[in-house]
Amino acid sequence: MDVQTLTYLIVGLTFALYIGIAIWSKAGSTKEFYVAGGGVHPVMNGMATAADWMSAASFISLAGIVSFVGYDGSVYLMGWTGGYVLLALCMAPYLRKFGKFTVPDFIGDRYYSQAARTVAVVCAIFICFTYIAGQMRGVGVVFSRFLEVDVDTGVYIGMAVVFFYAVLGGMKGITYTQVAQYCVLIFAFMVPAIFISVMMTGHILPQVGFGSELVDAAGNPTGTYLLDKLDGLSTELGFAQYTEGSKSMIDVFAITAALMVGTAGLPHVIVRFFTVPKVKDARSSAGWALVFIAIMYTTIPALAAFSRVNMIETINGPDSQGVAYEAAPGWIKNWEKTGLIAWDDKNGDGKMYYAKGAENEMKIDRDIMVLATPEIANLPAWVIALVAAGGLAAALSTSAGLLLVISTSVSHDLMKKTLRPDITDKQELFYARLAAGVGIVIAGYFGIHPPGFVAAVVAFAFGLAASSLFPAIVMGIFSRSMNKEGAIAGMVTGITFTAGYIVYFKFINPAANVPDNWLFGISPEGIGMVGMIINFAVAIIISKMTSKVPDDVVAMVEGIRFPKGAGEAQDH
Repeated sequence: MDVQTLTYLIVGLTFALYIGIAIWSKAGSTKEFYVAGGGVHPVMNGMATAADWMSAASFISLAGIVSFVGYDGSVYLMGWTGGYVLLALCMAPYLRKFGKFTVPDFIGDRYYSQAARTVAVVCAIFICFTYIAGQMRGVGVVFSRFLEVDVDTGVYIGMAVVFFYAVLGGMKGITYTQVAQYCVLIFAFMVPAIFISVMMTGHILPQVGFGSELVDAAGNPTGTYLLDKLDGLSTELGFAQYTEGSKSMIDVFAITAALMVGTAGLPHVIVRFFTVPKVKDARSSAGWALVFIAIMYTTIPALAAFSRVNMIETINGPDSQGVAYEAAPGWIKNWEKTGLIAWDDKNGDGKMYYAKGAENEMKIDRDIMVLATPEIANLPAWVIALVAAGGLAAALSTSAGLLLVISTSVSHDLMKKTLRPDITDKQELFYARLAAGVGIVIAGYFGIHPPGFVAAVVAFAFGLAASSLFPAIVMGIFSRSMNKEGAIAGMVTGITFTAGYIVYFKFINPAANVPDNWLFGISPEGIGMVGMIINFAVAIIISKMTSKVPDDVVAMVEGIRFPKGAGEAQDH
């Protein structure tokens, strides 16, 4: 069978599996819709959490960033994985002990304020829509290549699938669907990585192949290490050495920190720890999630390096003199149809040439690297189709988790807890599904009109989470003296500063987006760290200038900090 037929078959089977699980696990109550009934096994929850978190940015875009920028891409690997350690140690068990449905629920009750709850809802929705824009874009990229439709149509198809199982099943349906999606995406990511590692280095483990010598077609060592080869190719073509970074130390630190604390403040990740039966299960499921995430994240640098070498050599040829366009490999012609690769014959010699600066004739979208890697390496058609299914699983799993946060924030925190406290359980469930439907439409719009490539858009979401929700949650757990006035002022100031900085440099004046113009030399991707510091500072100052925290809230904080007992999720 050809690639397209296999893609339709494999993607169709995975979609049928997801929809079947959604029907089987349809939510019948708000508790099932919000926290899957609170009875998910820690290992299953860890797998679902990994799928929820390893989005299109991880599967599709992260290896592309590392492949194109080399060492500088390591900030994403360090920040995103480090954030899970922070979440597991400092937040997950305490939030599980508190036993609420959502992050705004925690903030509203901890800070004894409907205004605090509403601010948290606005922050959560803002973060989720920023994040989901990248996921919908990822869905469109996959469909545009493998189903031979344009990117916009691909987004519409993804919207329809997510709508079905997110709106029908809620957290219960999403959890078990994400377990299946993790299995699909990790298998789809590892198979081509193992294939290419064996072909290029003779090692079955990509993590070992990453630091090994390259081998020739007969499997004999060539005496050249993979990273040495990449450094040589990079400098020859005018790029910086692959193993050396160009970012300043302060920017690397800021981006890593923003991604780390942003991970610990993401509402769609935090809510996963409300779905397990006991407090100890929250910590356990965070540990399992780290294991499942590490499988992919330790493989990404290797796959990025393999892909970079193969891409350069197939475009420029083994002698680095360029390849005639008529003789271009099939993967280039296939991806040209999507508009994500383009060739401009600047010197009129009829040959393609990839380099830095004026000599470059190739426009290559970073988001295609993982999806194109099996074709570049001439792997079997079924591997190419499998990667397409994995990319869709990654994008759809995270989209569903984000949509659930949006729907619960609207139905539970705005409607039930603020605007209409007298609504029934059935009415609340209706509002949750309605909000998810509206959320999908808005997310689709951002997928069709994305504000950047997938991983960059997602990085902004982490910065917004770092500067708004993370400080409020941490101070809510560990500070008895933090009051509602301080928390509200901190959240508003932090997210306003961070969003304003990002919008200015990315949309209002992108020409000014250079290190000389950045505050303290920190890029928009890392400014969330500064926003977080501002949030903490404003919150502490305002709390000292205003009223004391009520005694019953102080007692509640003491109870959270010593997490004993199940703390079953409840809505009152």
